Amino acid sequence: MWREREARAWSGWVMLFILLPLAFVLAWLLFQAGKAKDGWMVLTWVLALVADMLLLCGFFVVNPNEAQVVLLFGKYLGTQKAAGFWWMNPLATKRRVSLRIRNFETPKLKVNDNHGNPIEIAAVVVWQVVETAEAMFNVDDYENFVHVQSEAALRNLATNYPYDQHTEGEKALRSHTGEIAAQLKVEIQERLEKAGVEVLESRISHLAYAPEIASAMLRRQQATAIIAARQKIVEGAVSMVEMALDQLAAKHVVELDEERKASMVSNLLVVLCSDRDAQPIVNTGTLYQG
Repeated sequence: MWREREARAWSGWVMLFILLPLAFVLAWLLFQAGKAKDGWMVLTWVLALVADMLLLCGFFVVNPNEAQVVLLFGKYLGTQKAAGFWWMNPLATKRRVSLRIRNFETPKLKVNDNHGNPIEIAAVVVWQVVETAEAMFNVDDYENFVHVQSEAALRNLATNYPYDQHTEGEKALRSHTGEIAAQLKVEIQERLEKAGVEVLESRISHLAYAPEIASAMLRRQQATAIIAARQKIVEGAVSMVEMALDQLAAKHVVELDEERKASMVSNLLVVLCSDRDAQPIVNTGTLYQG
């Protein structure tokens, strides 16, 4: 495995103040040798001037939040991360690597959730390069590697959880967004570790049932919501009926036998649980015959 190390670079300004005046001096010496018609001296100063010009090609600039990976005939010499004007061996090649924080959104992926329901899911991944040597040499194209592996991790995550929570305590994509996002970050980071990339954040940006089952699932959600609401209404109604019977008995407002209690409970439940306004009916008769 490749590990990043610091490249040995010289200050570009110092080398510029050395090599540039040297070029003028060599050019003057070449001119003097030409006037003297000394062939060997002319050849010497020509070669020296060419060498100086070659050395002048060794300057490079490192911008903030950027790195230059330095190679010499296929050998990794190191990485220069410090921003500024630098000089290195002009025969070395330098590859720029951005250290800036970047993000991208995966396309909408169509996958089956843990219960086999087709869903659409997408995520936003925030990442940056932290190990330039691994990013350059362990993978062919680290940007494409990030995109492909992030989509693969998202697909794998979606198949491990249901879209909706069906039982108490069950983790679901829609109800546990924070925990799902944390798990997605861990899965993506494990895949990108070898590419020298750090995942800073990952969030699900789109989550929906696939179009072919969206309407059916919507009706299911509505039915579940109605059932839950009805359960709360019934619980409240039973509590109110119990309270009414207890207070009537405690204050001795009226003595009710079991049949009248049953009739009263029935009427109260109808009033409290009905989804429409109840119509009062005045009873002028009696529950008993004769």
